[in-house]
Amino acid sequence: MDKQPVNIHESRILITGAAGFIGYYLTKRILTEFPDATVTGIDNMNDYYDPALKEWRLEDLCRIAGQPAPAGAVSDRAADAAVEEGLSRSSRFTFVRGSIADKEIVNDIFTDLKPQIVVNLAAQAGVRYSIENPDAYVESNLIGFYNILEACRHDEALEHLVYASSSSVYGGNKKVPFSTDDNVDHPVSLYAATKKSNELLAHCYSKLYNIPSTGLRFFTVYGPAGRPDMAYFSFTKKLVAGQNIDIFNFGNCKRDFTYVDDIVEGVLRVMGKAPAKACGEDGLPVPPYAVYNIGGGRPENLMDFVHILGKELIRAGVLPQDFDIDEHLNLVPMQPGDVPVTYADSEGLARDYGFTPGIDLRTGLSRFAEWYAEYYSIV
Repeated sequence: MDKQPVNIHESRILITGAAGFIGYYLTKRILTEFPDATVTGIDNMNDYYDPALKEWRLEDLCRIAGQPAPAGAVSDRAADAAVEEGLSRSSRFTFVRGSIADKEIVNDIFTDLKPQIVVNLAAQAGVRYSIENPDAYVESNLIGFYNILEACRHDEALEHLVYASSSSVYGGNKKVPFSTDDNVDHPVSLYAATKKSNELLAHCYSKLYNIPSTGLRFFTVYGPAGRPDMAYFSFTKKLVAGQNIDIFNFGNCKRDFTYVDDIVEGVLRVMGKAPAKACGEDGLPVPPYAVYNIGGGRPENLMDFVHILGKELIRAGVLPQDFDIDEHLNLVPMQPGDVPVTYADSEGLARDYGFTPGIDLRTGLSRFAEWYAEYYSIV
């Protein structure tokens, strides 16, 4: 598909989930490298995992933007009815403490900002959590994304909607590597189903309202300041506490781990080139819509991953030098909603954007171990 350039350098950008893992790193890159861009971030700062980590990310973003960290924030119009929430704003960065499932807040942001680029990263994450807490996924991933699409529909300044999908949409597909041409109609978790729904909704709005939109299927993102519910982070916490860790499917799993800097580089490149608007033979708009994988294309065996993690944690001083990780492994069956292999075919990203993730697992886990030691004051 042909692409239309989008000038990130001078854009008004909305990033949802800005205090989340990927949202933090993306916002940080933009604030650091695009001084003429203005960023509005929204995040509900929920307690799905330790909110202190989200607050730490937010404080760092505010530091980069040269402003004090906020206690809470909403948009200007909503502040009339909820002034106690406060507003954190600078010439470069505005933070809104709220949920994209709140239609009024979303509409207020679009009214105030008139964003040219929207990057939707806000979502209730987690495959296993979705089995026990389905309401959270419907609220954030479906209603919230619908609110974003509706606001984009009425935003005449909008040049590109970029949104996070997930490798989970491939479900139990046996064919690897996973290609965006593959059928993804059989999700094995509610989380996956909501992400597939996002792609369908975005395609519909792209077709009906000529909204340039690009979906990105992320593959097992990891790195410093990541989500504590992810395996590498939760394994580390348990090992530090002297606890054993469960290795699902008896260790016979492979994951296409993708370092967060590679994810952000891919997102930035996609932001700068939107699907071009065009009309078909019937005179109606051809949906300016695309979907890409962002993954390393190097699936790692879970047992190899655990041993690399252990060695890097020992090297960083997080674990003692004589620590024997094999003594702390429980091999257990596969969990509901999990899949044995994730493996990205990222040829489309390389073809259209000239980028392929390249940071290897040892380098990424080494950086995580060093961050962990510093953040938790272990050394």
